Amino acid sequence: MSKQQKNLAFVFPGQGSQSVGMLTQLAASYPEVKQTFDKASFVLGRDLWDLVSKGTEDELNQTQNTQPVMLAAGVAVWEVWCKHSPIRPAWIAGHSLGEYTALVCSGALFFEDAVKLVGARACLMQDAVPAGVGAMAAILGLDDNQVTEICASVAGTEVVSAVNFNSPGQVVIAGHKAAVERAASAAKAAGAKRALLLPVSVPSHCALMESAAAKLDEYMQDIALAAPKMHIIHNVDVESHTAPEVIRNALKEQLYKPVRWVETIERMHNKGVTVFVECGPGKVLTGLDKRIAKDAEHLAIYDSETLNKVLEQLND
Repeated sequence: MSKQQKNLAFVFPGQGSQSVGMLTQLAASYPEVKQTFDKASFVLGRDLWDLVSKGTEDELNQTQNTQPVMLAAGVAVWEVWCKHSPIRPAWIAGHSLGEYTALVCSGALFFEDAVKLVGARACLMQDAVPAGVGAMAAILGLDDNQVTEICASVAGTEVVSAVNFNSPGQVVIAGHKAAVERAASAAKAAGAKRALLLPVSVPSHCALMESAAAKLDEYMQDIALAAPKMHIIHNVDVESHTAPEVIRNALKEQLYKPVRWVETIERMHNKGVTVFVECGPGKVLTGLDKRIAKDAEHLAIYDSETLNKVLEQLND
């Protein structure tokens, strides 16, 4: 029988954590990984596991591929966890796309519906901005207000804004490619340690995604949502919701509004969370979260070794 642990939060990564070969080591020992990918592949009519294990980096980084793959990956690790531990988190959150994973794992959204929804979301985002028109960049070493002001000062008639507040000193910007490049140059001139263009094919969480959000909202009307079994902190408002219509609106707004990740981790930490577990490939969020909640414990599950480590620590 499962039991919730009040001081425990699971967090799920989004785009940027993908890599060719991810979870293959875990899949060799735990059939739940491949079974989860098979379910997603059946819904979409294409082999996602083949893409993960044998595809190219360029293929994997295409939004229409990355989003369903990362959803399947996060859910797969969660399924392995649930099979081997009775412990469940009282709190849960996902970074950008990871919010859909969190909804599935909390019981608010059926996995097959999430696969359809994420597949549609990816196509809508890709169609909203032609290839090469948009861009995203990570700005390191400036505070949030500096980055926001730089974007406003260089935008001109184009779109560029701060869209991911990932950790203290790390903000991602998005918009028209030329405007993003201007902002990155201005950030360097203002003392940023680094300003790096990211390998993504669409500019997420900025105003260029408003048309995609409107279409996504229409698509979501046919998707069933339920009250989650644990507290989900949503990206756009750093609040926990139970009403399906409010959750739908949060997912719609998430497409064109910033991901407030620093506040998300702070909110859970302030509510008594002392252990954060990243559930999915890699440990990108773990690195960010350590800089936000410095006195909490931060763990990640992405292979057999890390799974066993977390099982041992939490099951003691």
